[in-house]
Amino acid sequence: MTNRSAAVALWIIATGVIIALLYLGRSIFAPFALAVFLFLVMEGFARAIDSQLSFVNRTLSRIVSIFGVLIGFGAFIGLLAQGIAQFGGQASDYEQKINELIADVYGLAGMDAAPTLTEIVFNDTGQRFVGTIANATGDLSGDLVVILIYVAFLYIAQSAWSPKLDRLFPETEQREQVRLVGDAARRGIETYLWTQTVISALITGLTYATLLILGVENALFLAALIFVLNYIPTIGSIVAAFVPLLFALVQPEVPGWVPATGINESYVFAAIVFLGVSFWQFMIGNFVQPRIMGETLNLSALVVLLSLAIWGAIWGIPGMFLSAPLTVLLMILFSQSSSTRWISILLSADGKPANFVADPVHPDLKLGAESSAD
Repeated sequence: MTNRSAAVALWIIATGVIIALLYLGRSIFAPFALAVFLFLVMEGFARAIDSQLSFVNRTLSRIVSIFGVLIGFGAFIGLLAQGIAQFGGQASDYEQKINELIADVYGLAGMDAAPTLTEIVFNDTGQRFVGTIANATGDLSGDLVVILIYVAFLYIAQSAWSPKLDRLFPETEQREQVRLVGDAARRGIETYLWTQTVISALITGLTYATLLILGVENALFLAALIFVLNYIPTIGSIVAAFVPLLFALVQPEVPGWVPATGINESYVFAAIVFLGVSFWQFMIGNFVQPRIMGETLNLSALVVLLSLAIWGAIWGIPGMFLSAPLTVLLMILFSQSSSTRWISILLSADGKPANFVADPVHPDLKLGAESSAD
């Protein structure tokens, strides 16, 4: 009992120290983690090119994957810049519409003297809010440069990983065990990232078509936002459904097809936009996504939600984007040892986390097979 209590106390202390280090070093660890995952996306893309085009060597496939990802990232930044410029060109129209909505809200609440958007933005609270956004944007710009530098050095250091592994683990069996664990972790993270990319692209394409048909302005900009938001588990899809609603509410000109119901046409239009966007989020999230993702991740939905909150508290927005792949990585690592396998069982959806490496005690277990103990 004493040994068990000491082990529990040690686990608690170690967990607290690790969380404190991750939080205090978030300005270093979060960009590096994002760089690692971006590196894995590029390498996964390169492997996909290799498997489909046998005449392309690995160097060329890496070059294509790097430029492909960078061009896609640059296109996304361009869409954001174009969308912001378009909203800026209609700033006065949007401000007038927002002032009308603020007046309506105050009227429904039975309050007088509704403030204007300018008064809200330039009061003390508004200035602090705008300052926070400006600081976050500046930090993000700096982090993007650091992330790209990290990715470049990861490619430079890649050739030395195998010799270092040989020297760290001179015994063949132990070295192979570590190599298999690393491959399993890479496959698990790549599976999540590629699956989430396919799902996000599917939702974004259908949503973009819906926004165009309904007549929502700047639909391409909104579709780009929805694509990124869908990488955040659970919360991201909810926010992605409400973003077009908010923009439809403040759209200066309501399309002519909106029926006259005696209610403010902006409200009717926004409600229809919300239903259209939510339909795709619900259908794909509940019917298509489980079929595509299957049981490859085997993460509990509650664990995904808790990991989102925990990693978001530690690393902020980058932690939210990385919460699911980081939890997949932890489940894979914890499943390798009998002393930590119980944590992997708790993280899994069905209580049967896979053994991602062959167990020397049970040699009949193969890569990815479930433990007979389960």
